[in-house]
Amino acid sequence: MQITVSGKQVDLSDALRVHVANHLDVISTKYFDHALEANVTFSRARSFFTCDINVHAARGLTLRGEGEAADAHAAFDDAAEHIAKRLRRYRRRVNEHAREIAGRERPEAARQYVLQEVYEREDAPAPNGAAHDLATGPDTGPHAAVVAEALTEIAFLSVSEAVMRMDLADQPVLMFRNSANRALNVVYRRSDGNIGWIDSSTAG
Repeated sequence: MQITVSGKQVDLSDALRVHVANHLDVISTKYFDHALEANVTFSRARSFFTCDINVHAARGLTLRGEGEAADAHAAFDDAAEHIAKRLRRYRRRVNEHAREIAGRERPEAARQYVLQEVYEREDAPAPNGAAHDLATGPDTGPHAAVVAEALTEIAFLSVSEAVMRMDLADQPVLMFRNSANRALNVVYRRSDGNIGWIDSSTAG
């Protein structure tokens, strides 16, 4: 597995890099036939360190964990434990799912946008001290501006597989095509802790 370790205003020691590589190799060997790559990013926020781990385990299968602690080693251990906890939940299904992906219909290409709220009045307060930005992107309307965009995929999945992917990637929402009816579906985390499911095939 290819592992990239980087820091934002954090000096990374050789001992920390070795600790990261060894720990991720253990997780990969324990839970996967093979994992493709992992990106680990350390940063510092006030008096503590944060760590963000993203593991690309198979096509479309991503795992994410975040951690924070008083030192970088402990922050990584916290993030790695979050990943391991999610993997334990789906241990029997992850490798089976990864192997099945290869024989499935390829996912649809899509584009993902990040929108920023904008303000109509120069004297209206912006949240968190953000600067006013009255510009809008194409087709976003008068109250939003595109600040980032990226390619993404809409995969063919069962509902349970979609929930698993959303949980492993620590995402709040996931759009997919239901493998049972090919309709666009969405699963998302509700504020009460449950999972919501929207199935467009039942509309009308």
